[in-house]
Formats: sequence, C-alpha cells, structure tokens
Amino acid sequence: MPVRYLAFIDVAKRIGIAEGTIRSYSAKGMLPEPDAYTGTGARAVRGWLPETIDAWNRARPGRGNWGNNRGSSADL
Repeated sequence: MPVRYLAFIDVAKRIGIAEGTIRSYSAKGMLPEPDAYTGTGARAVRGWLPETIDAWNRARPGRGNWGNNRGSSADL
C-alpha cells in the first residue's frame, strides 16, 4: 500500500489554519523537515506524514499552546 503524505493544503486543513499561513511558516523555516519530496529542484513538492505534523502542532507555540513558557494565574 502506498504511503500518503500531506501537502501544504492538507497540513493546513489538518490543523485548522489557512494554507497561506502554512506557506508563510515554511518560508520562515517554522515547519518540520519534510518526510518526503517528489520531483527535484525548485519545483520539488514537500510532503509530511500525518504523525509528523501532529507532533509538530502539539509542540508549536500559538493560540493557547504556550506549554511551560507562561506562568499560571497562581503566579500573579
């Protein structure tokens, strides 16, 4: 059975943000390394396994996902 990889649009849908935001993250080096490439050169298409994106999404800072970087209200 072939392995299915997520393209930019698939990543965006999976985590509930716009495709343009994912492309911006990519341009800024904020996405994990792709699990696969198809094609070569400038037109190569990147692909991620769903579990790669899920792990990255759990770990990334953002809307309500600050991890231990912020204190609790008890610290105030």
